[in-house]
Amino acid sequence: MRPWRDGPEDRRSYHHGNLKEALLEAARRFIAERGIGGFTLVDAARLVGVTPAALYRHFRGREALLEELAGRGFAELAARLARALTSRGTPLERFTRMGETYLTFAEEEPAYYAAIFETRGTPAGSEDFGAAAGAAEAVARPSPFDLLVEALQATFADGFGGVAPRFIALEVWALAHGLATLSAAGHLPRGPGFPDKYELLRAGVLALVHGAAQRGERETGPGRA
Repeated sequence: MRPWRDGPEDRRSYHHGNLKEALLEAARRFIAERGIGGFTLVDAARLVGVTPAALYRHFRGREALLEELAGRGFAELAARLARALTSRGTPLERFTRMGETYLTFAEEEPAYYAAIFETRGTPAGSEDFGAAAGAAEAVARPSPFDLLVEALQATFADGFGGVAPRFIALEVWALAHGLATLSAAGHLPRGPGFPDKYELLRAGVLALVHGAAQRGERETGPGRA
């Protein structure tokens, strides 16, 4: 992996206050190509072409850099899901599109996706979203999880037989994350007769939703308190 100091424009950028952005982009590139496990600040410094000591003017350490990367990834994922939620089509079509968007994000932005799940305390709810995405992102921006809950409630207006929508949303998120992870690792079967990850997600979501509704109806049916 070659350093990023290819020309005068690159070198000038590090002397004009852009070192932080260059380091984040270097980390994003390294993680996308080699995975997050072996990433260090020294790797970022080597890619950018500066000494490791220069990094500490912007980040306290590896975890601080990854938290910044995770916050940006979380914000990008939320923006994509919000666009899917407000796109054209029926509520079910928009909800399905959100799932497809999630899987596509994991495929197109492997570094952001890995950073989101590598850092501890990455929020699921909007009450903590500002802490991960940074102060600039904290102004009334819903989290991906809150968008998922909103979409579930809009798509299945009759509810889930007494089962809380947030519980269903967690199950849907777990399904999407599992498929994204298996796909990235190359562990999903491929070939004639095998559904792709998008088809698996759609089938799994419908099974979860209908299963929850039936379960809730049994628990709140006649004779139940």
